[in-house]
Amino acid sequence: MTILETIFMAVLALAAAGAGAVYFVHMLQLCSYQFGQYRHYLQKNTKSIFSLRRLESLLLLLPWILNQGRADRGAYYGVMLLGYCVLNRPKKAKKPLVYTARVKRLLGTSAVLYVLALIPGLLLPYGMAIFGVVLLCTPLVVLLANFINTPVEKMVARYYVEDARKKLQSMPDLTVIGVTGSFGKTSTKYFLNTLLSTKYHVLMTPGNYNTTLGVVRTVREMLSPTHQIFLCEMGARHKGDIKEICDLVHPRYGIITAIGEQHLESFGTVDTIIDTKFELYDAIPADGLCFLNEDNEYIATRKVGSNVIRYGLEGERDYKASDITVTPSGTEFTVSAPDGESFRYKTRLLGEHNVQNITAAIAVCHKLGISLEELQPAVRRLEPVPHRMQLIRGGSNYTVIDDAYNSNPKGAQAALRTLSMCQGLRILVTPGMVELGEREFDLNFQFGKQAAACCDYVALVNPRQAEPIRQGLLAAEFPEEKMLVADTLQQALAFAQSCGQPGEPRFVLLENDLPDNY
Repeated sequence: MTILETIFMAVLALAAAGAGAVYFVHMLQLCSYQFGQYRHYLQKNTKSIFSLRRLESLLLLLPWILNQGRADRGAYYGVMLLGYCVLNRPKKAKKPLVYTARVKRLLGTSAVLYVLALIPGLLLPYGMAIFGVVLLCTPLVVLLANFINTPVEKMVARYYVEDARKKLQSMPDLTVIGVTGSFGKTSTKYFLNTLLSTKYHVLMTPGNYNTTLGVVRTVREMLSPTHQIFLCEMGARHKGDIKEICDLVHPRYGIITAIGEQHLESFGTVDTIIDTKFELYDAIPADGLCFLNEDNEYIATRKVGSNVIRYGLEGERDYKASDITVTPSGTEFTVSAPDGESFRYKTRLLGEHNVQNITAAIAVCHKLGISLEELQPAVRRLEPVPHRMQLIRGGSNYTVIDDAYNSNPKGAQAALRTLSMCQGLRILVTPGMVELGEREFDLNFQFGKQAAACCDYVALVNPRQAEPIRQGLLAAEFPEEKMLVADTLQQALAFAQSCGQPGEPRFVLLENDLPDNY
């Protein structure tokens, strides 16, 4: 080959490598760049990673590898490389790859590794075999690039954290409220933001910016001297994660919404989850308060000091929601305060767990000087958080309850209770719950048994993942003819629309949606 042809072929070869690398960088990003989570993804998806299509696409390169790119076949080999690129192009994702600075550095390091593999391929007899093997091992190339970049990423992270720390220290009058829990924390944060904004200038961490670097980015890019309150959502997958955020923001108030069996793959045990969530309580100063959902068994049994406010729906609570009624337009309930004052509230939101979260927000606002009466209009204005028991009208007789975000055993059970109260045909669409470690099969099996008592029809998505739910449904004697195991969400939704008689009211609960790395 001429020099120009060699350069052209090298560019095509690197494009072929990049087509696969972008996909696995995306998977690594969804795994939070954590080796353990990425390894688990590779283990669970071995068949799809080394799929027949992927191996077939590598065969397209075999003539070039064996003939070492003969000059008279350059055009043919170019077409083969382009074919490889097309077959391995990234698929449309539910949550697309975000091209952050870290991702760009990761792709750059991966590119360097591919160039190092390509050099002997262009210079040595049959050296392209080396490049072919590297292409086949793209998941490991991305992992190696992440390992190489680790020192740089730690240095960059330290710089950003210290910059955010200095900004927070420059605002000593800022009140920080931390919100954590296995579930309910994002909804509570949104509700609290709406209610507090009736009196204060509030900043909350947007979306799911609940990691240390997510909080850091919020502080550096969004916090201004005019803000009076900073609502900081605190997520965790490992012990110490919440303490790390607390050491940065120093919350004066905290809310622990609920604790349950979630992210057991990384936490290991429920006791570790409890200890991690209570890292927020441990960080609250003596003159601060921590608001605890006393209806949650794991929270109620934890020994704490006197600087707590207990809220919930049952028993003796400092702030208690009672007389809950569900209507076609939403939910009504009464909240009682420690001084005996009480007010009736209306919200468009559904479900007892939403009432719990609203009660937590009301309790915090009341302690920060907003009267129960002042909060009534704000509660009425509350909007559902996307994909968290969000009502979507699909027509006069078709209503979707979108609870597709990050399902867990307690949350799924609460969603089923809400579905059971709907007047009409009740249909569940779900792939089941993930990241539950050794308990995953049993908890999904129990979910299936619970669903059998609440649903008229069930559509399960992803045959492999949903198998324990199917077994639970059958164990509870749910009619098999009223069940569908679908390959895709689209097939499941089509089944839901076909259920029942024309014009019959239908309520479809979307419970969880598997991320792209599942």
